[in-house]
Parts: sequence; C-alpha cells; structure tokens
Amino acid sequence: MSSESKKSPKFLKAGKIVLLLSGRMAGKKAVIVKTFDEGTPDRPYGHCIVAGIQKFPLKITKKMSEKKIAKRSRIKPFIKCVNYNHLMPTRYMIDLELKSLVTTDIVAGRNPTARANCRKDV
Repeated sequence: MSSESKKSPKFLKAGKIVLLLSGRMAGKKAVIVKTFDEGTPDRPYGHCIVAGIQKFPLKITKKMSEKKIAKRSRIKPFIKCVNYNHLMPTRYMIDLELKSLVTTDIVAGRNPTARANCRKDV
C-alpha cells in the first residue's frame, strides 16, 4: 500500500471557515483564500493563505455618540499565511471570491503599502 494510492480527501478548500490555533491570531476566525498542499520552495510544508477578522465590532447602545458608534463599529481584518497544523476547520463554507484580491506576493510582505490596501479591500 503506497501513500499515493491511498490519499485522504482534500477538505481544506478555498472558502472554508477555520479557527486559528496558535500565534498572535489564536482563536480568531478566518476564511481560506488559497491552499498549497505540497508546499512551496520557501515553505516546504502544506499551508494556506487565510483572511480573517482580527477585531470584531463591539456592542453599541442608544446613548452613545455618533463618533463612538463609528469607532466601535469598525472591523480590523488580517491576511496571513498559516501552516495546516495550526488550523481547525469548521463545517461551514462561504462563497467568497478573494483569490483575485489576495495573492502570494502581497502576503509575502515585500510591499507593505500593497498589503495594507489589500487588507482594506478584504
């Protein structure tokens, strides 16, 4: 029985909702944008690009000012390259096309302004 003849089904696909398990974003929810099952030359392990919410909107009440409501309603997104071992997949999928917005060049971090613009678009 070779490893090629008995492959497990691919369940980490683009659009799958996952929870991050380690690092600064541990416990945060994210969406898989692109997967690299075989790895790349600089990351020789299975990994994927995820986009998620770093800071969720806070609860607002009637007596809050417009300025405070605007500040509390803000969402802070993140884009990250994560090893498969640090993800916990959920049963949920969404139909969201982020592949065109988020690319490997942007995630690599060679251009910080492009990364910031991509985060705003997400």
